[in-house]
Amino acid sequence: MKISTRNIFSGTVSLLTPGAVNAEVEVTTAGGDKIVAIVTESSVKSLGLAPGKPVQAFVKAPWVVLLTGTADVRFSARNQYQGKVAKVSKGAVNAEVTLELAGGSLIQAIVTNESLQEMGLAPGVAATALIKASHVILGVAI
Repeated sequence: MKISTRNIFSGTVSLLTPGAVNAEVEVTTAGGDKIVAIVTESSVKSLGLAPGKPVQAFVKAPWVVLLTGTADVRFSARNQYQGKVAKVSKGAVNAEVTLELAGGSLIQAIVTNESLQEMGLAPGVAATALIKASHVILGVAI
């Protein structure tokens, strides 16, 4: 399978919390990083999701929000990851920023060049990535 999504997290379902319409699915990578997805109950059934099931979580880079510094604000985004900027690829308007997490997972985000400069995003800089659970798409091998 080829896919245009830059962020692909391979792991296993570590927790599944069913609901009336949607379920919360926690995926744990081999490095121990966790990502939470909100999917419909019909998706849980059609994908055969259950604890221990191998799964891939997909997140498009423009859906990732980055922040730097210490925040005196709480965020509703279920997935919040602290890491360090590993790489910056600057384009004419936007830049792709790669954040490396403690467990080894990489998260790519797209930010404007203006934000890149204002936030001081450069290799080695500490940053946090925010990803809404509803922006995580799950897939399984068939």
